Amino acid sequence: MKVNLDGIHSNLRFSAAHMVIGHESCGKIHGHSYIVDVEVEGKRSGKFGFVIDFKVLKNITRKICKSLDHRLLIPVDSPDLEITYQDDKTVEFTILGELEYKIPKSDVVLLPIISTTAESLSIYITDVIVNELEDTSTLEYIEVQVNEGIGQGASYHKQLNE
Repeated sequence: MKVNLDGIHSNLRFSAAHMVIGHESCGKIHGHSYIVDVEVEGKRSGKFGFVIDFKVLKNITRKICKSLDHRLLIPVDSPDLEITYQDDKTVEFTILGELEYKIPKSDVVLLPIISTTAESLSIYITDVIVNELEDTSTLEYIEVQVNEGIGQGASYHKQLNE
């Protein structure tokens, strides 16, 4: 059985700035109003026969969205980005060996991904949700779609148990 969270109606959203390093037009800092949809398939279990408790799944996903909201998303695993300095107040980084940025640390999120595309964000959010769930033993898969606005996004499907 499948359960779904529709990001628009469940208020699973965040607005953030990012750049796709090296891309002709998306390589400049720009932003999106992201919407996150979640689908989980699994067996009904427990006292209430839930596949997964909607409240638990929504709370985890909202927490992730809140952590990304109104921030500049920095892909620290990018081979084209080097963090040159950071302390409690500032992050300094260089892109493609020449573009230098110095930004207040409170304005950025350093993400363990190679890019901040919808594709990479969907993988990141999926993995965080799975790590936050107490028990995934009855779940077959989770799929997270990150939309960069209505009608355009990327999905990641992660098999859990078969």
